[in-house]
Amino acid sequence: MRGLEIRQVTDAELVRDALQGSDRAFGELVRRYQDLLFRHAERMTGRQDDAEDVVQSAFIKAHRSLDRCRDPEHVGAWLFRIGANVCKDFLKSRRATVSLEQVPGLPATADDPQREAEMGSMRDQIERALQSLGVEQREAFVMKHVEGWSYVEMAEALSVSVPALKMRVHRAREELQVLLESYGR
Repeated sequence: MRGLEIRQVTDAELVRDALQGSDRAFGELVRRYQDLLFRHAERMTGRQDDAEDVVQSAFIKAHRSLDRCRDPEHVGAWLFRIGANVCKDFLKSRRATVSLEQVPGLPATADDPQREAEMGSMRDQIERALQSLGVEQREAFVMKHVEGWSYVEMAEALSVSVPALKMRVHRAREELQVLLESYGR
């Protein structure tokens, strides 16, 4: 089998083929990026069913507007922007909650009932505080501190400058701190 080289089809080639009517090519783009979009949507909505709906709507929109993708080499970032916008629209219309079950530093369960109740109460307070943030601040905070994105990755995916994202995260942290302190009173 020497000399046999298997070449990975690039995103740009898949976009080109999908624009020429290949459902298989668009299906491969979905396969490549559905997990990324789903993880973000699930963290933003807090519910698996809602995240699935958001992702499905995002891919439908992407399919309909694929000819508007300016940079097929970075179709992943373009798809993420569509998914993030669909997620924002969903949150604005449904006032969904963010689940913090996976937030580092907050164990999902505790060994004793009193500690478990305290952790549950803390999670509820954090979720309530996050819900009071604006969608853009919540999105930036979740991407940075829950999903672990770098500011550069966030900027590319959201088409927002790094300084603007840093400001959103900073303001989200400040607002969360004030809210959580007020809950403790």
